[in-house]
Amino acid sequence: MRLKHCLAAAALVLFLPGCALLGGGSKPLDTYDLTAPQPTPSKRAHRLQVLIANPTAIKAFDSQNIVIEPRSGAIEYLKGVQWADRLPQVVRARLAETFQKSGRFGGVGQPGEGLAIDYQIIADIRSFDIRVDGGERADVELYVRVLNDRNGVVRAAKLFSATAPVSGAGNDAYVHALDRAFGQVANEILDWSASVM
Repeated sequence: MRLKHCLAAAALVLFLPGCALLGGGSKPLDTYDLTAPQPTPSKRAHRLQVLIANPTAIKAFDSQNIVIEPRSGAIEYLKGVQWADRLPQVVRARLAETFQKSGRFGGVGQPGEGLAIDYQIIADIRSFDIRVDGGERADVELYVRVLNDRNGVVRAAKLFSATAPVSGAGNDAYVHALDRAFGQVANEILDWSASVM
């Protein structure tokens, strides 16, 4: 019995330094969020209830990784950083906030909030990255459909895109450029959506 306890203690001594090597020494990732732009409030509000649906994206964008494209068709991830959630969830939350801030609708919600929906805003993330070929810039591209939730008919669809130059160096500058490009696209999606409903 004593031998068994000694062996267990020896195994524990060998195991603990391994734990420190596996998890204890790594630096936590810097975490970033997007900003919902402040749209110009509308004096005339629709009574419509709008759902901002979960955006779709290819696997490269459907994660917390921040994408950088060093050359056309090549994808890498910025080191030491991450989005606050999977990118589609961040985009959905900030689009919903933009629509809410506008005051143009009777209600704006996200999946699971129980609104009686008139229209859905369905986005596909086509691009959301930093391009470094030919000058550093953020590139954001969202394909958006406005779906009539009452009859399942797509009322309108449009591709929105924006670029923003990277000012400065480092990850803060990269994310700030992505945030500016997203803000432009979010405002354009809001204005267009309100005009086609």
